[in-house]
Amino acid sequence: MNTQKNFAYPLVASGFRTFFALAGLSALFLMLVWNAIFKDGAIHANYFSPTVWHAHEMLLGYTVAVIAGFLLTAVKNWTGQPTITGKALGGLAMIWLYGRILPFYSGLLPDVLIAVVDLSFIPLLAWQVSRPIMAAKQPQHLIFVGLLLLIALGNALIHVERLGLADNLAGAGLQLIVGTIVTLILVIAGKVLPFFVERGIKGTLIMRHPLLDALAIGSAAVMFLLQLFNQSGMVLMLAAVLALLTNGARLVSWYVPRIWYVPLLWILYLGYTWLILGFALTALAAFTWVVPVLALHAFTVGGIAVLTLGMMARVSLGHTGRALQISNTIAIAFVLINLSAVLRVLSPMALPDGYNVLVYLASLAWLAAFALFVLVYLPVLTAARADGQAD
Repeated sequence: MNTQKNFAYPLVASGFRTFFALAGLSALFLMLVWNAIFKDGAIHANYFSPTVWHAHEMLLGYTVAVIAGFLLTAVKNWTGQPTITGKALGGLAMIWLYGRILPFYSGLLPDVLIAVVDLSFIPLLAWQVSRPIMAAKQPQHLIFVGLLLLIALGNALIHVERLGLADNLAGAGLQLIVGTIVTLILVIAGKVLPFFVERGIKGTLIMRHPLLDALAIGSAAVMFLLQLFNQSGMVLMLAAVLALLTNGARLVSWYVPRIWYVPLLWILYLGYTWLILGFALTALAAFTWVVPVLALHAFTVGGIAVLTLGMMARVSLGHTGRALQISNTIAIAFVLINLSAVLRVLSPMALPDGYNVLVYLASLAWLAAFALFVLVYLPVLTAARADGQAD
């Protein structure tokens, strides 16, 4: 007889296991549904409008799941304090899952209930992240809690408009979420990317530049703040150029030519490069020289998706006691997710008449990339550590 408790399985032994698995699966499901809406004109019975649902789920569904898995694992390492596991972790994951499912029950369930369930996840996550930080007396890490609460505020703006309590807030909410997530990624990159390079390439020492870090993160935050308040023209362009230059200098300061022999490193550098391209395209969009949606997708399909896929691959190996070496299958996934970004961001500039076809091809490359990730990593995330140790 199997007497193992339901919540004693590896999948709920650590935050990265639960939420990286959910992120990979949701990346597939959400894009399949969006393809059915975008290409096939599928009937969309949902709490959100189709475009808002797509943006909301890519950000508050997939991306926030990756952030949750990373922070619940990283904070444990930074503070030496435990984070939630077992039933508590499973319960938090269920709230995230219900937030994805309940919008399809609009009309059967009260809209307020759908909003409350979706809105509850990030504050609960922020609380669970803050507890070990406060116990360890490391207030410098509370920046992550603050950024999570800003994402929650953006989500609240979307729901306020949807519930009819105010007009024209969903767009601002989505802008706030994108800007905050990119800023969060820039903060995390400064903490982990140099460390990953030093661990991945023996004999390498990456010099830290706190002032450059502050300028890179601060200039990006200012640029996103200007966008939030509908600023354009010269002011936005200058902010975007400053973000471009400082983040470019930051990435160059971390650069080691041997990264190109280590896929777990070059994927992170390419992801950061997509963010820098996003700043460049924002500068051009400030004078309508390119359409703003290209800059948006440079940040999302390029920066966020490429970096999160690479981060999940690296963290999952390191925290399950496996060698930090990926298979050819995952290397192909890394190529495919970058191809998706090229098709979604760069190709439409060269072939504007083929926009719809290019968007569809980008979605196919995305699906292929995450299908390979799930194929390889779901067994890793659901199995015990390879070295026999506890998570």
